[in-house]
Amino acid sequence: MAEIEEVVIHKSMRLHTLEELPFDNSYARLPDAFYAKLSPTPFSDPPYLVSFNSAAAALIDLDPEEAKRPEFAGVFGGSLLVPGMEPLAMLYSGHQFGVYVPQLGDGRAILLGEVRNERGERWDLQLKGAGLTPFSRDGDGRAVLRSTIREYLCSEAMHGLGIPTSRTLCIVGSDHQVYREQVETGAIVLRMAPSHIRFGTFEVFYYRKQHEQLKVLADYVIAHHYPHLIDAVDKYARFFDELVERTAKLIAQWQAVGWAHGVMNTDNMSILGITLDYGPFGFMDDYDPGFICNHSDHNGRYAFNQQPYIGLWNLSCLAQALLPLVTKEELKAALDCYTPLHQTRYSELMRLKLGLEDAQPEDESLVNDLLALMCQSQADYTNVFRALGDFQSLQGAQNEGIRDFFVDRGTFEKWAARYSNRLRKHRSSDADRRERMNRINPKYVLRNYLAQIAIEKAQEKEFSKIDRLLALLQNPYSEQPGMNDYAAPPPNWGKQLAVSCSS
Repeated sequence: MAEIEEVVIHKSMRLHTLEELPFDNSYARLPDAFYAKLSPTPFSDPPYLVSFNSAAAALIDLDPEEAKRPEFAGVFGGSLLVPGMEPLAMLYSGHQFGVYVPQLGDGRAILLGEVRNERGERWDLQLKGAGLTPFSRDGDGRAVLRSTIREYLCSEAMHGLGIPTSRTLCIVGSDHQVYREQVETGAIVLRMAPSHIRFGTFEVFYYRKQHEQLKVLADYVIAHHYPHLIDAVDKYARFFDELVERTAKLIAQWQAVGWAHGVMNTDNMSILGITLDYGPFGFMDDYDPGFICNHSDHNGRYAFNQQPYIGLWNLSCLAQALLPLVTKEELKAALDCYTPLHQTRYSELMRLKLGLEDAQPEDESLVNDLLALMCQSQADYTNVFRALGDFQSLQGAQNEGIRDFFVDRGTFEKWAARYSNRLRKHRSSDADRRERMNRINPKYVLRNYLAQIAIEKAQEKEFSKIDRLLALLQNPYSEQPGMNDYAAPPPNWGKQLAVSCSS
């Protein structure tokens, strides 16, 4: 297997070249107990660029022209390092499907370092699929083209929807063979986040009774990601308060767009309250509150309607790990705020999805009764809410196009009459409401079948479908000419796709 080289090519540009990326690797300055330093393992076959995301490149001031260089695939395909990189695999543990696992860590991900952009923002550059690490356990350290495409597209789709998330810069592929349910080709996705620290990073030091390291970690997180708390006497408690709020509101956003994470283990929960780790996930097609997107989740622990509760459960696990730093009473008080915070944000989002700008007592039943009708009719979640933007509130309006989503048309018409009365209280025009609703109800989401089509084409080394989907999903609220097919419900084969943890 080829040895990793260090590329040193000097080039003066306004934007950064690969070699000029300004690394500031604060995490590597932490004690050795936090990570294992090692380099990525190159593929056995030459790497090549599959897709490049210029929007993510802008976050680190990287010149998009760099993607055309042959060295680009080498650097982000794990075979080349540039000055400033200090690759390492991060240690953490976590509760997986409710069971504590004492040591996990980056089993197939390697943090290359942290780039600080001109705005002072830090971005972790992490290769997923970069080979074995000391934390790989029985894994091979690799990712497959299929899973990298899904993560690449979904993280950008979530950002396009306005949901806090990690980002992705590129996919680098190879003919290197990887064994999953079948033989597939290997690939690496370069993912970016202000931090990849997880709930489980705190848990590992708590359960090892390494409380000094726990304090070092908490101080690091606060200094770099919650700096307004540095001088607070109760900074650890206030940090947890803020994380509870961020997590509650994040999961409300997931619920409002009909998205399920699939593996909400504590090691996949971000200490920043952003969406992290895209393994099995799914946007609902037909509305089903019990939607399970991970076919390995046999008991439905991470079903769509369980996500709010699991968010609280995971925060409770983190609270346990923070007991050496925060009193039990302070932690409980923060956890008690979770459900009201989540419900308030979710209710607000659902009112906005119906075009309602103020809160009225009947709004909760209006939303719940619509969802019940959608479930009964197996109506498409995304398309129903988008179509409601065209709802005519004038008395006597038929709204046939929307009514056709529902099997029980009589019950829908009764609901529509209530909705129409509620809209008329607003005294805003239907046109104004439609504009507002189209800013919160997306036209396009990353349906599993769309990702699968792009994956199958990519496996034939035809990558244009990935780039087309990427551009579409970065602007999901606007009507895009010639792209109506991408808003269509899935064909029958597309409703039966199995997505597992290897995805």
